[in-house]
Amino acid sequence: MERMVSYSPSFCDITWGAGGSTADLTLDIAKRMQNMVCVETMMHLTCTNMPVEKIDHALDTIKANGIQNVLALRGDPPHGQDKFVQIAGGFACALDLVQHIRAKYGDYFGITVAGYPEAHPDMIQGEEGVTLEGYNNDLSYLKRKVDAGADLIVTQLFYDTDIFLKFVNDCRQIGITCPIIPGIMPINNYKGFLRMTGFCKTKIPSEITAALEPIKDNEEAVKAYGIHLGTEMCRKILAHGIKTLHMYTLNMEKSALAILTVILLVHVVFWANCPKSYISRTLGWDQYPHGRWGDSQNPSYGALTDYQFMRPRSRDKKLQEEWAIPVVSIEDVQERFMNYCQGKLKSSPWSELDGLQPETKIINEKLGQINLKGFLPLIASRQSMGNILILLLLKAYLEFFCSPDKLNALIEKCKALPSLTYIAVNKEGRCASNIGPNDVNAVTWGVFPGKEIIQPTVVDPASFIVWKDEAFAIWTRGWACLFPEGDPSRALLAQVERSYYLVSLVDNDYIHSDLFTAFEDI
Repeated sequence: MERMVSYSPSFCDITWGAGGSTADLTLDIAKRMQNMVCVETMMHLTCTNMPVEKIDHALDTIKANGIQNVLALRGDPPHGQDKFVQIAGGFACALDLVQHIRAKYGDYFGITVAGYPEAHPDMIQGEEGVTLEGYNNDLSYLKRKVDAGADLIVTQLFYDTDIFLKFVNDCRQIGITCPIIPGIMPINNYKGFLRMTGFCKTKIPSEITAALEPIKDNEEAVKAYGIHLGTEMCRKILAHGIKTLHMYTLNMEKSALAILTVILLVHVVFWANCPKSYISRTLGWDQYPHGRWGDSQNPSYGALTDYQFMRPRSRDKKLQEEWAIPVVSIEDVQERFMNYCQGKLKSSPWSELDGLQPETKIINEKLGQINLKGFLPLIASRQSMGNILILLLLKAYLEFFCSPDKLNALIEKCKALPSLTYIAVNKEGRCASNIGPNDVNAVTWGVFPGKEIIQPTVVDPASFIVWKDEAFAIWTRGWACLFPEGDPSRALLAQVERSYYLVSLVDNDYIHSDLFTAFEDI
């Protein structure tokens, strides 16, 4: 766990032993991964030998421990049995489990389900594989799982990428629109490969068999081939627009990480003299930017993001304590943001992080000053830092909410400060900016000895406008909802949501930056 977390995975999933044989251990490991290792965790849950009482016990346990993601599976037959058998008081299939979770727990859990590019093993008959009717029935069943409330599909392992790509296209053709993540299982040893593919009835392309046969007794050679094969598979999948990979490590992470390193999805970077929070957020820098800090023109824009594994968790209690305090005027709203800027609050409806990050401490006072002027800061960063070997460059930038009057005053100031660029948008999509709609502004990048400059963090109008929908919705869904129906605080926060602008301000003079000059005399 500790080794894998250094690569900043979006989530880690923990398997459920056949027939529930490792239920307690699974729960313990999942709790540790979520709350001690601090990686968003998705726990497998199966129907095998699990009456509904045991299923609810498992779900209640992980809910109590802040885990909100479940992979809902029917499960394999218990050891010594050939077929799955529904037990009394239990469920017959994953669809039943998805329906139960949604019916009893609402939207609390993020639910992932399994997809089978070659159809479920139970549908595959001998060398002929699955019939067309069987394949289509399996697809229809997958759609029923998604329609019942599944958010995400992770596939069974496969070694023929064309089969996977066809499967994705077939899913889209029948109206499955949720993300579909390919399950990649690196070949670590020959016997294990044969055992797993035999159990799953996975098709093995002839060229893979031909490559493995001469080296099957050389474990290192098999492992090296597995890395090569996995790399080629991932490259082909990414080239077809799939933006996320799920690596089955089987507790052996070296091959999986070797594949990711080769395809440049992972750069292990150790920044000298940088805050730990910035290290953690840059370890996963890659050539496929995503999320609101990504270039919307990049083919991977809109990929699976951490937000899909960052549903409200234990921080709900902290939000209730710190933000469910009545606000009767805009000054009260400013006071909440002021307390956050000064470190008096450890939570924010707009952030999953524990307070403002360490690198902002030297500007906390200035953030407080602009807050008093009516600007409500969300994100801030100071400029460049580094050492003799590595230069980490950051433009000073600030993201905040403000009223139309304050925005107009700021725009006037920016006219006299040519190094400043801004993007502003309100809830309805009315936009103001001094950059072009297709301009992309790099705000963070790294320079390394003898290498090209590494992947920038960027801001561009298109992705910023996408982010604004979530940012404005939080006024009501993240803050106002903390108050009871009819509370005047709700009306005030809804009014701010309707009338204010979300603004991104960047100082492009990253050597002599003083972004806060723009707020003087406003």
